Parts: sequence; C-alpha cells; structure tokens
Amino acid sequence: MKPPVRTANVKQSLSDPALWVEQHGDYLFRYAMMRLRNRDLAENLVQETFLAALAGRKSFSGRSAERTWMVGILKHKIIDHYRKDFRERSVTDMQTHQSEEEQTIDQFYDSLDNPRKYPKDWMPDQQALLHSKEFWSTLHSCMGHLPKRTAHAFALRELDDMDTGEVCKELGITPTNLWVMLHRARLQLRACLEDNWFERKR
Repeated sequence: MKPPVRTANVKQSLSDPALWVEQHGDYLFRYAMMRLRNRDLAENLVQETFLAALAGRKSFSGRSAERTWMVGILKHKIIDHYRKDFRERSVTDMQTHQSEEEQTIDQFYDSLDNPRKYPKDWMPDQQALLHSKEFWSTLHSCMGHLPKRTAHAFALRELDDMDTGEVCKELGITPTNLWVMLHRARLQLRACLEDNWFERKR
C-alpha cells in the first residue's frame, strides 16, 4: 500500500501595504457598516484595522487569506466596541431601552400573546438571496431600525456566527437576555424585509 500523499501547506504572503486600502477598504467598510450602522465609527475602525495590520504584519502566519486576516482584526475591534458600549450604559439607560423594545414588539402580538400575522414564505432560492447586494442593502437598512443593543447581539450571533456562550461572554448578558433580544430582532427584521424586499419582489 502506498503511503498517503501529503499536500504541502502553501503559505500566503502579504501584499504591499500601500495597496491595502484599494484592495480591501470597501469590503472592510461594508463589513463594519453592517454591524455598526455608523459611518464615522466604521471608517475609524477600518482605519485602526489597517494600522493594526501594519504593526502586526510580522505575525501574519500565511495560513489564511490576507483579507480574512484583516477581517479577523476588524471583527475583534467591533466586538471591543460592543463590549464597551454595553458596559458604559447605565442601569437607567438599559431599563429605558428595555421599555422601548417592549413597546416595539407589542405591535406583533395581540392581548393573548398570539402573533397578529404570520410571516410570509421567504424566497425559495436562498443562495441567490444571500448573494444579492440589493438584499444586503435592504437588510442593512432594516437593521438601522433595531435598538442598538439588539442590533449588536444580532450581528454577533447571526452575521458573525458566534455561539451563544461567546456572545453572552463578550456582551456580559445572560442566555435568556440574548434569546429575548434575538427573538425581537428576528421579528422586526422579518417584518421590515417583508415590506421592503419580499413584497417588492413578488
């Protein structure tokens, strides 16, 4: 029996840092905007990402693509912002925010906690949907209507695919808090997408 053929791990090298903004700037900015909903903040964190990449380029292992490496840096900066934002909110602010979220979600239920209307079927071709720039633009717009804390939690769990334990640890919330926030986010986003995307595509 022949021994298994070993494939060499081809390590990738970094491109010229002078080209980073041109090669990756737009992508990183869109990534940040989807999660932060604030142009100035997104631009600042992308700039910080490039500076951190420049300072740490010797630590680049080459096992992942250059853009993937930079997205990882940006992701950690966004999480740091989320964590700081959560911790700086006073108890009064959080209680007020909770009240606003409860008032918002009331529109989806009647007095017996039954849904006022059931969501329509989503488009069958999900792969085409996820690769549609227009869809992502609509989703970004809909996320802009979510309360900030809810949007943060949704972005980490659904966009960055972090597991429940990681999200709770990063944001300093309980699994129950996270479940409620995600439930509200999904309902609000689905309603917004139905009005602004799926209805237009029928």
